[in-house]
Amino acid sequence: MKSVAIILARGGSKGIPKKNIIKINNKPLLEYSIKAAQMSHIDEVWVSTDCNDIKSVAINLGVQVLDRPKKLSTDWSKSEDALIHFSENISFDLAVFLQPTSPLISFKDINNGLKMMNDKSKNYDSIFSAYKEHWLPRWSNDSRPINWDIQARPMRQEVEELFVENGAFYVTTYKAFKKSQLRYSGNIGIYEMPFSRSFQIDTKDDLLLIERLI
Repeated sequence: MKSVAIILARGGSKGIPKKNIIKINNKPLLEYSIKAAQMSHIDEVWVSTDCNDIKSVAINLGVQVLDRPKKLSTDWSKSEDALIHFSENISFDLAVFLQPTSPLISFKDINNGLKMMNDKSKNYDSIFSAYKEHWLPRWSNDSRPINWDIQARPMRQEVEELFVENGAFYVTTYKAFKKSQLRYSGNIGIYEMPFSRSFQIDTKDDLLLIERLI
């Protein structure tokens, strides 16, 4: 069974220009997810990009690159569109979709995800990484409590914990992806990561926080 890692790293980013190769502790952001994939049991590591600078970084780090059309690399392009493009050009049985904006991921996370997918007793079609969130009172923009009663505020331990996607990685079989064209579908499993390694870089504040954590 051929497994591949696919890292989507387009050049455009309004919040942080060329975010995917910005230096964090003297390493381009993209390097963290690439190194995690290279150290895992994955057979091939690929980067999908529309940017020559990102392409150069990826090649220098020893991975293969798929040139992505500009029309699939806009601010409004969906990740699934780039994944479809990848599936139409690269053969695989199992794909691990990694996001370079989650640099705290470990190769052990990826291997554990692969182990879950290979568990015949579960027979997962796909899995995703997430962290478990304790209940916190949430409010709408017009100051209304969301899914709880202000007259009977529950205690934290009385409310069921929920899983929150952390965006670090998704795993799917080719068969499931071809049918659904979604990063997860069919019988879906959840791989739990600690909250301390679930941060993503979307803003400059995130960048500062993760730089300190690393």
